[in-house]
Amino acid sequence: MVRDCKADFYLFLPRMKSSLLVAKVVVRLFLFLLLLALVPFFTGDTSKLQHIYFTGQNKWVLIFPGLLAAGFITLFILCTIKKYSKPDLNWLLVLNTLVLMAYGITLDIRIYQLIK
Repeated sequence: MVRDCKADFYLFLPRMKSSLLVAKVVVRLFLFLLLLALVPFFTGDTSKLQHIYFTGQNKWVLIFPGLLAAGFITLFILCTIKKYSKPDLNWLLVLNTLVLMAYGITLDIRIYQLIK
């Protein structure tokens, strides 16, 4: 039985376009939230922010956020080079960015509670 490749392509095309749109929206939302999180460092009273230190009992605690950030940068560069044409990379970028956004939001909430 011979399969028609064009029919398979047309079935796959809507998923490819949706992954492109979702990836671009999520990345732009992440970059907007990142800029929004940096606003207190450039405006207002920064004396409260000078007394916040990140200390941990274990130095391995920062490995996972570092891996998330490195994964985001790698996937973002790959998707940009391939012009968001690979749906698998797009969905990996979306997943990585959503987890990174959740981590960043929890970190911002914790810092906001410390300076309040």
